[in-house]
Amino acid sequence: MKQKRIWPIVRVVLFALLLAFFFRSYLFASYVVNGKSMEPTLHDGNLLMVNKMIYDLKEIERFDVIVFHANKEEDYVKRVIGIPGDHIAYRDDTLYLNGNPVEEPYLEPFRESEERPLTDEFTLEELTGESKVPPNMLFVLGDNRTKSFDSREIGFIDQSSVVGKVDVLYWPMSDLNFQFIQ
Repeated sequence: MKQKRIWPIVRVVLFALLLAFFFRSYLFASYVVNGKSMEPTLHDGNLLMVNKMIYDLKEIERFDVIVFHANKEEDYVKRVIGIPGDHIAYRDDTLYLNGNPVEEPYLEPFRESEERPLTDEFTLEELTGESKVPPNMLFVLGDNRTKSFDSREIGFIDQSSVVGKVDVLYWPMSDLNFQFIQ
């Protein structure tokens, strides 16, 4: 009699474990922010939910915050600044995409507290020798420009190394946000 009552519970638990494995393996992943390179948007120790499937459904867009494999041991969290075909330059602490100035509202908390430029001047040609972001590549920067190790140092990021888009900040709970990255 007890076996008949236990079997449905075992099936539900097994199904839940399989479902959790599927979601974790194919749809979402959890990441911990390591360092200050994405402040003020993300902080050291924040826990993130990364949507691994989104870029199977749509293209990576400028200003998406992504997680990518930087090397065999590390994954980085950065903001996409340039997509294939973009020309990128920084002059007078202003981002220029394809010759047009672009606002970066996520940098405002730093602009209010810093007296010096947040981003040193550069052109894509100076950094990479390329005039535009090549096909299947991305140019990424951390929001904390003075403390970020990003495309200015490591070059372009291959789109195939992208794990997914940061969708949810879920720890600390006081910062819980389901659509926080704009």
